[in-house]
Amino acid sequence: MAGLRLSVLDQSPIRKGGTAAEAVAETLELAQLCDRLGYHRYWLAEHHSSDALAGSTPEILVTRVAALTQHMRIGSGGVMLPHYSAYKVAENFRMLETLFPGRIDLGVGRAPGSDQRTMRALADGKPNWSNPDNYPYQVRDLMAWLHDALPDNHPGQGVVAQPAGPTAPDVWLLGSSDESAALAAHFGLPFCFAHFINPDGGDAATRAYRAHFKPSALHREPMAMMAITVLCADTDEEAQLLAISREVWAMRLLSRGEAGPVPSIEEALVEAKAPGADRWLTRLRRRSVVGSPKTVRAGLEQQAANYQVDEIMAVTICYDFAKRKRSYELLTSEFGLTAS
Repeated sequence: MAGLRLSVLDQSPIRKGGTAAEAVAETLELAQLCDRLGYHRYWLAEHHSSDALAGSTPEILVTRVAALTQHMRIGSGGVMLPHYSAYKVAENFRMLETLFPGRIDLGVGRAPGSDQRTMRALADGKPNWSNPDNYPYQVRDLMAWLHDALPDNHPGQGVVAQPAGPTAPDVWLLGSSDESAALAAHFGLPFCFAHFINPDGGDAATRAYRAHFKPSALHREPMAMMAITVLCADTDEEAQLLAISREVWAMRLLSRGEAGPVPSIEEALVEAKAPGADRWLTRLRRRSVVGSPKTVRAGLEQQAANYQVDEIMAVTICYDFAKRKRSYELLTSEFGLTAS
């Protein structure tokens, strides 16, 4: 497939024996590498109280990553909007747009990005998550404050999200279900499906998004993207070996609720042989494309065709940071990307 854009979603993974500070430092190094390699976007994730993922405040990391890079669009993937005031999120990203005009994406989602106790701590006693029907109104208000376009009867009329300016960040709705796709279509916003979270039904949800898209003042046509786990190495065999760390880490989280750091290959290989592990690992592999450059390219082009998208966001986690960087280097070489 000619012209497929490649982008990056970085969750700042913490490896066993490493620290959260090291994970953040690796995010900064990886972002600079991907900027040189020609990736189109670099998004930072939001997770809370996790021993596995250090990215808790994408709005702050976006500032640092944007300052260290020149070519890529930088954004959140995403801000979990129900935790926050839509007005404050608008202020944060209006400031980012002012600092880095024309380069900022604001991806928003509705998932908690945390466990129940952490969710309550974020809510500070306020029942933000008790009524999921509030989320569409938050999206509406966020867009209105970003563009200083509150309706006359809105209780916030006259309140301005500063710093005001002629441009605003691009807003993307993120999700792993048809509900998020429907909401993006309703508001006329770009949509990104999280295949790395839910490998079932994303292609149908994205097609439905296109079919029901309502043109908005910002977007006359639908814009869709999908995010998928990717791991590329020199050979299929090496890539499969490297992937076992992420697969066992994800298996622990889903099967036992253990959100610990990413294990080494040696540790993961032992656990992969445990009774019942193969059933989990087989399911998890449906969330990813793993292999040599040619294998990964074929897999990504097939996913792009299934989803009918021209941009894919790669989520790459493995124990060895050098191998993680190598994965992005091999991918960009195979697709012939160059920094613009």
